[in-house]
Amino acid sequence: MMRRLLVLGAVLLLLLGGAAWMLYGPIVESKAGDADEGEGTVSPPPRVTVQNGVTVLALNTTTQRNGGIETAHPDPAPTLGYLLAYGTVLDAASLTDLENNYLDAKTKVQTADARLAVSGAAFERAQMLHTDPPAISTAQFESARGTYQVDQAALVSAQSRLTTLAASALQAWGSVIGQALIDQKPLVTSLVERREYLVKVTLSPGRGMPAPPQMATTKLGEGADIQLRFVSPATATEPKLQGASYFYISSAQSGLLPGLNVIVSLPRAQEPKGVVVPESAVVWLQGKAWVYLRTGPETFVRREVSPDLPGPDGGYIVSGLAADTQVAVRGAQMLLSEEFRAQVRGDQDPD
Repeated sequence: MMRRLLVLGAVLLLLLGGAAWMLYGPIVESKAGDADEGEGTVSPPPRVTVQNGVTVLALNTTTQRNGGIETAHPDPAPTLGYLLAYGTVLDAASLTDLENNYLDAKTKVQTADARLAVSGAAFERAQMLHTDPPAISTAQFESARGTYQVDQAALVSAQSRLTTLAASALQAWGSVIGQALIDQKPLVTSLVERREYLVKVTLSPGRGMPAPPQMATTKLGEGADIQLRFVSPATATEPKLQGASYFYISSAQSGLLPGLNVIVSLPRAQEPKGVVVPESAVVWLQGKAWVYLRTGPETFVRREVSPDLPGPDGGYIVSGLAADTQVAVRGAQMLLSEEFRAQVRGDQDPD
């Protein structure tokens, strides 16, 4: 009897255990599975982080290879026997208009002066004849005086316009070219007739010359050097460059045409400081120039540069970069796109 009771109790325990597993086992396994899944899933690290106030872009080796990212050490800036500057071949249309207006005003002054001489003589005669007894009527006398006064005013007006145009010439073109226009010198005549072209040469910001050289050179493509002759300091700088500017002159037979932008070599021994970066390394954002520097096998930072001096064989001479810096010479635009794509996605860690 006791044996039978023990067997019956064991059977009941087995039945109760199976029922409990059926009720609670799936829940426990589900929680365990969720925990295992949470532990096995790792969120990818953010591509953009901010470290010590510097934005760092992280790209793995595969992404760099697929994006064509290549970095290299920049070459040190060469020692030059000349100073490079930017030149713009000017259109003489405004100078031509100013000269035409000045000559027209000068003609009007001469005409008004001649008329005044005639009307002045007539008025003097009228005064002598309009005595007691008068040989001419008062109306004739008043007419002669009125004509004389009108001619006086016309001469003053013409002289005023001539003076204004002369001041405009000096203000717009400086004492050399402006005075040549006023005096009708061959310098302005050759520019108006397009036998010579005026080249405005502008140095990089912060670079000056005690005395600009009398001769400079430029070239078109791989052609021969084109000689430029110094004329005078310019009256205004180039708005985009903000450097010292000078007027040079070249022959129209040189191949230069109005509107051309050229690189001008000004003789001067100098030692540029900085490194040369290729044009492909520079990206533009909000009007500023930037390059990407490699700071690790998979990290890059964007650095602002001032490409204010052209390199001897292309690219730019920039300061503030060490010669051992790794610069992204290919794929810089892709790095810029990745940086902002990550920021738009919110894939950024502020820490």
